[in-house]
Amino acid sequence: MAEQGELALRLEGGDRLCAGTDEVGRGPLAGDVVAAAVILDPEQPIAGLNDSKKLSSAQRERCAQLIREQSLAFCIARASVAEIDRLNILQASLLAMRRAVEGLSLQPEFVYVDGNFSPAWSYACQAVVKGDSRVDAIAAASILAKVTRDQEMAALEADYPGYGFASHKGYPTRAHLDALTRLGPCAIHRRSFAPVAKLL
Repeated sequence: MAEQGELALRLEGGDRLCAGTDEVGRGPLAGDVVAAAVILDPEQPIAGLNDSKKLSSAQRERCAQLIREQSLAFCIARASVAEIDRLNILQASLLAMRRAVEGLSLQPEFVYVDGNFSPAWSYACQAVVKGDSRVDAIAAASILAKVTRDQEMAALEADYPGYGFASHKGYPTRAHLDALTRLGPCAIHRRSFAPVAKLL
């Protein structure tokens, strides 16, 4: 990745067994927030890792398959809509990442966390702003989380027709807001989010 060499001087993980974790779904009005944690295999580098938002759907799918096949360990976890509404989206995101790291079959000695904050846990860790475009393990986690969440939201279109979840994945697009106004909130909408709350 382009900035990896520059960042390497400031990373604290050293030669320890390191995981990266990231979440997807803080911005949507509906659906769970999904997190992943990944421990990459240094003997099997994966080309093309980057922030999942900077990759095409096809590129994400290809990378996700390689991550599943070639990483030393990975885990996908989530925080539910009910937890988001109860805790707030930041705390729910941190909870999902903690669950992902704790669910790894191989426990890391150090964890890189995307963003400004780290979950409450006992792991040695480093929060890395824009880590999904700077640290390969975080990028891998970002890709796995996004592919998983996008697939789940597309599948929910069948359960909640008319909202357009297959296309906007729960994000507050004009089409989604129009459907929300027309149909009202459904079971997977986040009631603590203002555009939903005002319709309750």
